[in-house]
Formats: sequence, C-alpha cells, structure tokens
Amino acid sequence: MKLLEKTKLGNLTLKNKMVMAPMTRSRASLNGVVGDSTILYYTQRASAGLIVSEAINISEQAIGSPLTPGIFSNEQIDAWKNVTKAVHENGSIIYAQLWHTGRVGHSLVKNGKLPVAPSPLSIQGQQHFTMEGQKDYETPKELTIEEIKFIIQDFKQASINSIEAGFDGVELHSAFGYLPNQFLADSSNQRNDLYGGTIENRNRFVLEIMKEMIDAVGENRVAIRLSPTSTYNNIIHNDVIGQFTSLITELNKLPLSYIHLMNVPFPADKFPQYPTNNIETFGHISKHPIIANCGYTKETGEEELEKGIADLISYGSLFLANPDLPKRFELNSELNQPDRATMYGGQDKGYIDYPFIP
Repeated sequence: MKLLEKTKLGNLTLKNKMVMAPMTRSRASLNGVVGDSTILYYTQRASAGLIVSEAINISEQAIGSPLTPGIFSNEQIDAWKNVTKAVHENGSIIYAQLWHTGRVGHSLVKNGKLPVAPSPLSIQGQQHFTMEGQKDYETPKELTIEEIKFIIQDFKQASINSIEAGFDGVELHSAFGYLPNQFLADSSNQRNDLYGGTIENRNRFVLEIMKEMIDAVGENRVAIRLSPTSTYNNIIHNDVIGQFTSLITELNKLPLSYIHLMNVPFPADKFPQYPTNNIETFGHISKHPIIANCGYTKETGEEELEKGIADLISYGSLFLANPDLPKRFELNSELNQPDRATMYGGQDKGYIDYPFIP
C-alpha cells in the first residue's frame, strides 16, 4: 500500500505517506497556551508520517477565535516544546501551521480591537463564535502598507519561534478565507495599490511572507496550504485558474518543502469558472511535493497516490477520531466516527479519548 510506504520530504524521512491535517480544536488556555491534553493529543497521533499542527496565531492581532493557541509569547513557545518533544520521541515529524485570521474574527475576541483585512468588507451570511455566543461579523479595518509590512515580519518571527519550539518546519495557512487568502481573492481584496488590483499584486502579500519565512528558517522547512475553490468566509475568485497558476509558478522559484493543496467541493452551478479537481489542475504545475487534502478515504487516498501527482495524502477528521489510523488502514479495521459536537471546543471528551484498536 503506497499510503504506508516510507518517503522523503526534503531532508526528512517520513515513516508513511499519511499526514495529519491541521484542525482547529480550541483547547488552549485564554492566553493561547497549550497544556497536557494537547501533548497527549498529538502524541497519540504520532502514527502519522507528518503532523501539521492546528493553526497557531502569530500575534495577538492575529487571533480570531477564543481558546486557540499562539506562538508569540515565551510561555506559548515553551508549551509547544513539550508537544514537539513528545511527537519526536514517538517517531513522527511535526510542522507548525501559522495563522492570521484577518477579518475572520470579532472585537469581543480581540480586546475590543476590530479585525483587519485587505479591504473594509465584512463577511456576510455567517456568524462568528465568541465567548458571548454567535455574533455577526464586523466591518474590518483596512490595513495600511506599513501595517502589512509589520504582519509580514510577524510571520517571520513566528517562524523563528516555531523552530525554537522544536517544530521541524512551518506551513503558512493561506486557505479557508484567512488573511493571506483574503489578499488573494477578488471578493475580499479591492485595493488599488501594490497589494491589489491585479493577479500579481494580489499574490504579493503571500509571496513576501513566504520569502521572509524562508529567510528566517532556511530552505525546505517552509510550506503553504492553499484552497483555490473554497468559498468559505465569502471567498470568491473571478479567475481562480489564472490566480493560482500564477501563484504556484512563483512559488516554484522558492525552496519550499511542500504545497498542501485542498480539493474543496463547491456549488458548481454558481461557480462554473472553478476547476472540478484542484489536484489535477494545479498539482502538476508545482515543482514541489504535493500534499492532497479533503475528504480522502483509504481507497481514494491510494488512488490519488497512484495517479502520481500527489506525494502525500492528509486526513483531518479521520485522524481526529482514529489516532492509530495507519494501523487501521493496514489491517482494514473498522474506523471510529468523529464526534462533531466536540470538534471545536470542550475538554478531553472527543479530544484524547478515542479508542485505539484493542
């Protein structure tokens, strides 16, 4: 089975081609510090060849949702050291996914400060979870050029902090409508300066971040996650093929470790300009290894690897509910089903109590 074969990722050797996808679990403290349960959560899932952490806030400004972890304070960094040490002792590799939520937040979660974004356009038709319940999205503050430059440096510093915390590399969260994705999309970026107006300008923020992250931690330790067809958080691309073909072509010039490509389904009748398969449309453009993500099973993951475009397959909810997922695939064992009520918050139930194969 290709999924269970060893593979190389840059200078790293992975024990299989199965990746634990990043998943927000909201189990950190109010100060963004992970605890003992998080150490156990990742240790249990060290059966993955590669773990990509839940999204980690790069700064106080980056925070969008309560109880999500950070990596900008010494206390946060020290807490992550316990996680990475445990994962390494159990034979796996772990990358930190770095996160700035942009307009996907609320002032109730940000000490009264408004979220920021490329343009002052609020998310419509959705609400945001706060400690005071669901709230309508606010109109975000438009970032100045100077503020954009500060955020790019925050990503650089978070990369340095991640390596200090023991992570093997860093993945930029440029998917699902968060800040880097907001700069890429016509629907959220209506600037007419260096960071908007054309495909090249909309790509600029992401590319500048990636270059700074590589400068901070070195070659083959920086990656990126993209979701070209995701419409979550009001993200719409008028020319999605042109946008991401241009972006990936520019990323080819950088010494990345991989591109994490999400094959997100979408309402085809509303978006006829969108490709039906992101892996086939964009994967072959990349000179870097491709991690394919979104809804894969054992069978479809194996089929994707057989096609030869994707190098690894990442699993989200299946790893959430099955810490020993590779062994279950190997033995063709029955899978635990994820408890959706505990996915995005709670205590240890639905977090570290999923059973292993007897």
